[in-house]
Amino acid sequence: MSILENFLPAFLEEVVGDRFGRYSKYIIQDRAIPDVRDGLKPVQRRILYAMYDSGNTPDKPYRKSAKTVGDVMGNYHPHGDSSIYEGMVRMAQHWKMAHMLVDGHGNWGSMDDDPPAAMRYTEARLSNIAMELLRDIEKRTVLFKDNFDNTAKEPVVLPARYPNLLVNGVSGISAGFATEIPTHNLREIIDACVAVMNKPDITVPELMEIVKGPDFPTGGLIMGGDGIREAYETGKGKIYIRSKTAIEEMRGGKQQIVITEIPYQIVKSKLVNAIDNLRMEKKVEGIAEVRDESGRNGLRIVVELKKDVDAEGILAYLLKKTDLQTAYNFNMVAIVKKAPRQLGIKQILEAYIDHQKEVVTLRTQYDLEKAEDRAHVLEGLVKALNLLDRIIETIKASKNRMDAQNNLIAQFGFSERQADAILTLQLYRLTNLEITQLEKEHAEALKKIALYRSILESPRKLMNVIKDELTEIREKYGIDRRSVIQGEVEEIKVNLEVTVPAEEVLVTLSREGYIKRTSLLSFTRSGGELDSAGVKEGDVIRWSLGLNTLDPILLFTQKGYYYLLPVHQIPEFKWKDTGTAIVNVLPLAKDDRIVGVIPAKNADFVAAQAAEGQAAATNDPTLVFITKRGQVKRTLLVDYATSRSMAIAACKVADGDEVVNVFRADQPDDLLLVTEQGMSIRFNQSEASLQGRVAGGVRGITLKDGDSVVGAIPVVGDEGEVLVLSDYGYAKRTLLLDYPQQGRGGKGIQTFEFKEGKRVRPNGTKLIAAFHVKEAASLLALTVNGSVAEFNSENAPIDDRKGQGKLMTAVDRGDVLSEAFRKPLST
Repeated sequence: MSILENFLPAFLEEVVGDRFGRYSKYIIQDRAIPDVRDGLKPVQRRILYAMYDSGNTPDKPYRKSAKTVGDVMGNYHPHGDSSIYEGMVRMAQHWKMAHMLVDGHGNWGSMDDDPPAAMRYTEARLSNIAMELLRDIEKRTVLFKDNFDNTAKEPVVLPARYPNLLVNGVSGISAGFATEIPTHNLREIIDACVAVMNKPDITVPELMEIVKGPDFPTGGLIMGGDGIREAYETGKGKIYIRSKTAIEEMRGGKQQIVITEIPYQIVKSKLVNAIDNLRMEKKVEGIAEVRDESGRNGLRIVVELKKDVDAEGILAYLLKKTDLQTAYNFNMVAIVKKAPRQLGIKQILEAYIDHQKEVVTLRTQYDLEKAEDRAHVLEGLVKALNLLDRIIETIKASKNRMDAQNNLIAQFGFSERQADAILTLQLYRLTNLEITQLEKEHAEALKKIALYRSILESPRKLMNVIKDELTEIREKYGIDRRSVIQGEVEEIKVNLEVTVPAEEVLVTLSREGYIKRTSLLSFTRSGGELDSAGVKEGDVIRWSLGLNTLDPILLFTQKGYYYLLPVHQIPEFKWKDTGTAIVNVLPLAKDDRIVGVIPAKNADFVAAQAAEGQAAATNDPTLVFITKRGQVKRTLLVDYATSRSMAIAACKVADGDEVVNVFRADQPDDLLLVTEQGMSIRFNQSEASLQGRVAGGVRGITLKDGDSVVGAIPVVGDEGEVLVLSDYGYAKRTLLLDYPQQGRGGKGIQTFEFKEGKRVRPNGTKLIAAFHVKEAASLLALTVNGSVAEFNSENAPIDDRKGQGKLMTAVDRGDVLSEAFRKPLST
């Protein structure tokens, strides 16, 4: 077996782990994450260096982009041309870069996400400020490494004479790391750099007095001082960017919203389409037209409004629902000494200053070497001119150039470098003027040497050189801030009237849980009667409520949960349609059911919330809960205000218990409880003191074994009768006057007598419902097998509390009534 065929066993996880580790290291260090020193990713650095190396500089004509891409791909970046051109395009787009590094000529795309023209059509050259990144690169200021095929050298990092990482920002994703650094104002960043050099122990709050925050090329309003501070301290933070908007008056009393700046990295065309879609889908009322009027004068999006609409409200809705306002998350990660690190602003500036110290030191050493070499040559030339005749004789007597050089070194003590310079001296340099010039140049060279040595020997002078050069760049390229900083994040409040037209509607919920919202027009056209409502066979309307689309309803379940459902979110159907199952609107559990539907007004919640923290008034609206086991709980209605759409605890319900009724009480009247076994108790609601939303309540009635509450009726005064109904269809009415007020928690008094005996026709085994009736009411009774019967309360006889009732609706053998309720009114 040959060496090539000598296979070694290896575990798959070790092989994959090793390969992926190498790949991850590569894309972190050499692809997606920028270097903290020059703020460039490798592809950007290679593009800039290739353009510089080929003379594609600002003082030369534009050159085809394809040539640059070819140079980069062939010499430095062995990847696809698309990735190189994309990097080049980004550096040429003024809405993405604070200061463009590539000066593009031709179609380089737009804020509407239009693609640039192909690289064979566009032309480019380095921008002026890009030259500051490359300045002094020929003076051995940075390390060079072999390219991918060892045929050329490329810089490891650029000299970067200004802090490009913070000025132009960066965005990138690699394996396990991502970076998101926003653009900043050049003047502020250079001032902060100088401040760190002047005061190394400067704090982030002190730096933030200089650097107010990011400065995006697209402008906008930046909100979130705390987020900026956190990002500058830790490298992570969150801010909000809001568009620059204005509301302008138009003829005819109309208004329009004008947008002149949008958040960073938002595609303008998509934003315009999103706003227009809200108009077409009628998710917001009042928008007449959306136009993009951007042109040579800059960005301008116009949202024309209809007459007499709330412009501020519509603007708030657009800010909340579109990218007119976006969140920006800092994640300041950069490569520091070949490893990715999350950095605060001071750490980034310190790393940059360290880089500049190294660059200026290496440049000064290079200049010193050049100056010393030149001074040495000049010294030899000046000396030679003073011995000119003898030197000429020596040269004439020499056999050849090499012999002449050796003779000059031997006879006059010149160095090899000086002797070579003398031999190449041109005759015109022998004039008196040229001799004076050489002496003057020699003196200047000595001054430069002294200066360079003083810089290298004094850290303070080195720092001053860096400061002076940074200040020069600041004055030359600095621009005014484009983004406005606002410390506090302004909360967006959207009035419901902006998105939902106010309309009186009818909401119905059937016994089997089908809900719908119907316009009064559809209800009227269908006959204006409840019986004409569309329901499934065997189903009946359980609740029918006349409501406004701007209001919510509260739905309570037998397990003690509730949902706050805005009326406008209930699907709209025609009156003769069945509607939709409630589970399609609310996340209602399969084993739970609705037992109470209470309309509310937004004003009920707003007024009560305004008085939060104050003592509850006796006339504040409350909700009263009654459970099967006789527990009674009162809680303020305001406690049920919520913006959540999930099930929320409304009342604590013990195991084996369930809520049987919930009603709203605007003041504490009496409460009458009726049980299955025919017992009843009447007491004032105030005996059950106010409790929190998730409390379990207090005992309303003491039940016998096997008994449970079937009816809970709010009553006032002594007018009217109490109607009770048994499972066999027997009912009777008793004057409310016959139910005296008692103390809460007692056993109560009898309200129905069940017939027993072999020869007596039974009138029921339990009560299923109780009602307070003051005038004739239609009652619907449902059987276990699904039959529905209707009878009038006036047909039930008036009897004493121990009456046995009269048969109101016949029940088939083997079937019994399971529940009964008032027939909802038509409106």
